[in-house]
Amino acid sequence: MWKVPVTLDALKEYSKNTIVEHLGIEFLEVGENFLKAKMPVDHRTRQPLGIMHGGASCVLAETLGSIAANCVVDKKTNYCVGLDINTNHIRSVSSGFVIGMTKPFHLGRSTQVWGIEVFDENQKLISVSRLTMAVLSR
Repeated sequence: MWKVPVTLDALKEYSKNTIVEHLGIEFLEVGENFLKAKMPVDHRTRQPLGIMHGGASCVLAETLGSIAANCVVDKKTNYCVGLDINTNHIRSVSSGFVIGMTKPFHLGRSTQVWGIEVFDENQKLISVSRLTMAVLSR
């Protein structure tokens, strides 16, 4: 599936000086058809009620889907940008880490659709997202 070599070191380097680094998102695993990362639930990602902000969940989801989308196109001719994200918040979390994993639903010439699930450290489902990406020509 991957059109470019995808390594954890390359993903870390790619994320320097971005929201990914600022929020402490760390890539964990690159599989044959998935990408996985974790994000802390701390002062950077909590809302005033003390639980993880829904927007932080969306940032993790869009990070995973967007980076994965750009790794399945020929970077010499194409790049991907987000068109739409839909997130359902299932359960709240107030501490520790959340772990997100993305897999593609559709990898087309002009659009891609990615599914992202976010779990807490006890593998309880926190949120589900669907991310639509536009595939653009350079």
